[in-house]
Amino acid sequence: MDTVTHTLFGAGIYQATKKEEMTKREKYALLFTSIVGSQIPDIDIVSQLWDQEGMYQMWHRGITHSILLAPIWALVIYWLVRVLFKVNHRHYFFIAMIAVAIHNSSDVLNAWGTGYFEPISDVRLTLGTIPIIDFVIWTIFLVSFLLKRFSRIRATTIFRYAWLAIVLHIALQTAQGMAILHDVKTQYEEVTLSADFIPWQYTVVGKNGNEVDLALGTLWSGIEVHTTLYSDEEADLEALFASKPEAETLTKWSPFVVVVNDDNQLGVFDPRFYINGESFLYIYIDK
Repeated sequence: MDTVTHTLFGAGIYQATKKEEMTKREKYALLFTSIVGSQIPDIDIVSQLWDQEGMYQMWHRGITHSILLAPIWALVIYWLVRVLFKVNHRHYFFIAMIAVAIHNSSDVLNAWGTGYFEPISDVRLTLGTIPIIDFVIWTIFLVSFLLKRFSRIRATTIFRYAWLAIVLHIALQTAQGMAILHDVKTQYEEVTLSADFIPWQYTVVGKNGNEVDLALGTLWSGIEVHTTLYSDEEADLEALFASKPEAETLTKWSPFVVVVNDDNQLGVFDPRFYINGESFLYIYIDK
């Protein structure tokens, strides 16, 4: 998910937690725990500062996003809370672990995916059923904050219902996406999914041999192919990998890539992010 959504998750955890018996310092510690726990897996973005081998695509959302690392991050945050706020209660550890787990698990839902089980497995786990920026989730939180501001309903009640609404939204969105994949998987040798910004709408990316289809639609209206791309599977990519090592990383990171080999360029791109005639994950060299 995007940074704004992860921040909203942290704020939502804070608001949904009972605070009536907390001191001001304990409330600050809770806010710190919720927000930092919801953001800390993305600390891996600093790896691009020393990446000399084109590995950032694998490092970002890699081991820092592993669900197996959630207790370690929780211990780090718990220690920081004790040092910075001088409070010591084990519920800060559990809240931190919940925040980290929500971050890591929500990132599995979009097309970018995560190394959810690293270091046991380096498979990039992705469902593609929720867009990276989900405006439904944003709307749920917006309504919740407005209710908190203008109604007499307790904040904990409002935000606990907000979390229930988010869970139901994700379950419904994911169930539809999985149903679409089930319907089309026999039509392609390889197939993956990318949720659209419009709720309940998806792009199916299916590959047969050298052809990659992009199909858009919903579970109710059906999926219709709107673009077919050609991938030169026989192209020699050694020159590309030697010049742009991040291209080789992309081929390992993506479920599959489209290989471009024409008179002007040799490159690879991820078709899940193909919009308006190009993919923003396109790495190439000029011939």
